[in-house]
Amino acid sequence: MKFIQDITEFVFVEHPPEKADIIFIPGSSHKELAVTAASLWRQGFAPWILPSGKYSKPVGHCTIEGFKTECGYLRHVLLEEGVPEAAILQEHQATYTYENAIYSRQVTDKAGLEIKKAILCPQAYHARRCLLYYEILYPDTTFFVCPTNTRGITRDNWSTQEASIDLVLGELERCGGQFHEILRIYGVNQSV
Repeated sequence: MKFIQDITEFVFVEHPPEKADIIFIPGSSHKELAVTAASLWRQGFAPWILPSGKYSKPVGHCTIEGFKTECGYLRHVLLEEGVPEAAILQEHQATYTYENAIYSRQVTDKAGLEIKKAILCPQAYHARRCLLYYEILYPDTTFFVCPTNTRGITRDNWSTQEASIDLVLGELERCGGQFHEILRIYGVNQSV
């Protein structure tokens, strides 16, 4: 059905990777994101990786056993995947996606990094919202979204299972709801 295809194309953003200045991993408890980022780093796509995240704000604590933050967990996975400590930047404050972008920007600014091109490694069904937030904080950066399928949800099967329909349509709703205020701030002052 055409409307399912339109939703799929909007939510499940994906690009081939290109040489970049950094690889961003938005906060997550899914190790697959760090595995994807480490693979891209090993292939020489970027010199830096920046995992982000404290924990999910609605939960209020890190649910990953043995770790205080999602960033700490993602860093651990990156190290296991052969990424050296010196190539990993860290952001341990974010409790939701917009904060992942906000605090990541603070980290890269503090490190004196100019980010002209970046790879973003989100969950596949979370790709559009992540991209929109990071584009707000890095308006002059070209992004290449290299997502990872998690929870068994792919662009090909999301509309066939009730739980994945809820997650994907929830992302679609948040792209409207969460950007409403941001668009008022940024959009009103721009000419089309």
